[in-house]
Amino acid sequence: MKRAGEIRIGISGWKYKGWRGVFYPAKLPQKRELEFASREFATIELNGSFYSLQRPESFVRWRDETPDGFVFSIKGSRYITHLRRLREVRQPMANFFAQGLLELEAKLGPILWQFPPNFKFDREKFEGFFKLLPRSTGEAARLAREHDQWMDERSVTTAGHDRPLRHCVEIRNESFVVPEFIDLLREHDIGLVVADTVEWPLLMDVTSDFVYCRLHGSEQLYASGYTEAALEQWAERVTAWAQGGNSPDGRFAKPDHSAPHKSRDVYVYFDNDAKVRAPFDAKTLRELVAERLPASLPRVPEPGEPRAA
Repeated sequence: MKRAGEIRIGISGWKYKGWRGVFYPAKLPQKRELEFASREFATIELNGSFYSLQRPESFVRWRDETPDGFVFSIKGSRYITHLRRLREVRQPMANFFAQGLLELEAKLGPILWQFPPNFKFDREKFEGFFKLLPRSTGEAARLAREHDQWMDERSVTTAGHDRPLRHCVEIRNESFVVPEFIDLLREHDIGLVVADTVEWPLLMDVTSDFVYCRLHGSEQLYASGYTEAALEQWAERVTAWAQGGNSPDGRFAKPDHSAPHKSRDVYVYFDNDAKVRAPFDAKTLRELVAERLPASLPRVPEPGEPRAA
């Protein structure tokens, strides 16, 4: 069997009232929910950064509450993607990277840039945006130093060890379903998010050395769960990606008919949180993937293990 990349399967966010007493133990203090969730899953998608800039002390706390080997993915700011719509975004990007992301250190994973349904493909805008994205924590620190003056007392602009940064985009408009967009992503080594929902395009094109998958609910956005048969299908796709292949099924904007690539890392996040399906679907998918590629799944700490130092 071909060696596979690392596969991380987790959830999008962790603060949900409806999860208390269902996924979270009934008497678990709310302040310990991240600690609990990060011992169930090897990765979590951090959503708060999409809505507003966070503070450095929050990133420090999240880093320290999670175990060694854990990884956060980070949602890019909607101010950049939804409000500015990629127009004159260097300064907002500097603010975004100055807010404290670098405090996550080795736990800083891919950065997700999500675009609204009414945002159509514009090659010039995206090419300029891709050129602006920092590709390492060192580059991110240098960009962060250009932050607005009001952030002087709440910014982090040093990176420590210089680590690579990965970026991916989630599109929600049919205008992106063209070979030109796939070529642009591959040219700039940007991942295309595999986003499962009936409300926008579900594409299986692989455009980088990793795959980022968001499962929003295939029948009802943010609510519907996945049957075991559906999760079996996703397990097949995940294992194919991890081993350097392509999805055995699905829609492609520009199918890749080349020979198998090197192994890839795969990140999967369940976002069907409204009916408390996300954590349980994530666990089931992890079990199905473990039957196929057990060595590719990072170890999740046993309950009661101490926090990371």
